[in-house]
Amino acid sequence: MSLKLLWRGLLACICLTSASLQAAPLEVLTEDSPPFSMLNSDDKVTGLSTEIVEELFKRAGVEYHISLLPWKRAYARTRNTANTALYSTTRTPERELLFKWVGPLVTSHWALFATPDSPLRITELNAAKEYPVGGYEGDALARYLWTQGFTQLKLVHSERENLKRLEDGSIKLWASGEHLAPYIAQQEGAAAPKMLFTFREVQMSLAFNKSTPDELISKLNETLDVMRKEGVIDALRNKYQ
Repeated sequence: MSLKLLWRGLLACICLTSASLQAAPLEVLTEDSPPFSMLNSDDKVTGLSTEIVEELFKRAGVEYHISLLPWKRAYARTRNTANTALYSTTRTPERELLFKWVGPLVTSHWALFATPDSPLRITELNAAKEYPVGGYEGDALARYLWTQGFTQLKLVHSERENLKRLEDGSIKLWASGEHLAPYIAQQEGAAAPKMLFTFREVQMSLAFNKSTPDELISKLNETLDVMRKEGVIDALRNKYQ
C-alpha cells in the first residue's frame, strides 16, 4: 500500500470516529404540570423538575432541548423515538421495563380534592368510589384508580379542566398530585381545593427511550445522587414551596 493510500485510510478512520462521538442533542419532553414543569411568561419551560433536569444535564455535559407537549403525545414519542427522555414520569411496575430510568427527581403523593365548601368528609379511598372523580387521561394516577374499581372516573386532557369541572359540579372529587392541584388553582386565581387525604407516595423520574446507552443512564444517576447529597434538590424544592 502506498503512503498516500495509508494516509487516506487513517483520515477516514479519524473522521468516522469523530462523527460517532457527535451525538445529536437529547430531546427532552415534559407536560404542563406545575410546579414541576410549566411555561413562564416568556414561553420558557420552567418548574421544580425542570430546574433539577437542567442542573443535572449541565453537570453531566449533556446537550439537550426541552419541549412541552400534551402528556399522551410526549409519552408515546419517548417510547418510540431514540435519543428521547420524558419527565416527570411516575415510575410504576407497569412502566418499569418500558424505559430506562434516572431518578427520582422528586417524590410526591397522590391525593383527592374537593371544593373548599364541600361537605364530604372522606378519609379513605374505597369511600370515594361512589362519587364522580376527575382524572387526567394517560396519567399513572388515573390508571391506578381504574384498577381499584373507580367506575365513575371521568378523564380529560388537561388538569386545568378538572379545576373547572370541580367548580361547576361536573365532578365531586379531583384526583391529582398533592402540589399540582393547589398550584393550578393559584395560577387560575381560584380558591384552593380542599385536600381530603393523600393515599400513595410516588417517585417522579426521567424516563429514557430503551435504546439509550446504559453508560449515560449510570452517569446521570450518579450525578443526580451527588446533587442530592449536596443539598441541591432540597434547595430547589424549597424555592417552589
